[in-house]
Amino acid sequence: MFGLDASVVANWCLPDESNLCADAARQLIAAEPAIAPAIFWFELRNVLLTAERRGRITEAQTTSLLVSVGELVIKVDREPDERMVLSLARAHRLSVYDAAYLELAKRQGLALATLDNALISAARAEKVPLVGEQT
Repeated sequence: MFGLDASVVANWCLPDESNLCADAARQLIAAEPAIAPAIFWFELRNVLLTAERRGRITEAQTTSLLVSVGELVIKVDREPDERMVLSLARAHRLSVYDAAYLELAKRQGLALATLDNALISAARAEKVPLVGEQT
């Protein structure tokens, strides 16, 4: 299992985006389940709605993409350690949303798949492995 950030799934969904880390996570999810904090659901939908508003995708594409994402094995964690989330957000100047992904990966001892630069830096500082950088 590995931690999955909405930025990675958004990359999969947007036809004009490509990223090696996202590609690695796409291969990984075919072999093992991913896990994300409950905020993932909202973040992904917000990214897709924003992409619609900017004319990058259509409403029909959003609907189809969400069906495809729903077929992936992405477990939802609804039990964050609130103190750790706030501590990580403070220590690394992350949003609470981003800190929730880091907290989950750290608490469960998982690699994290993310494209967010601040979250990548914080994961490295916290010694959380990153999908695509594992040796």
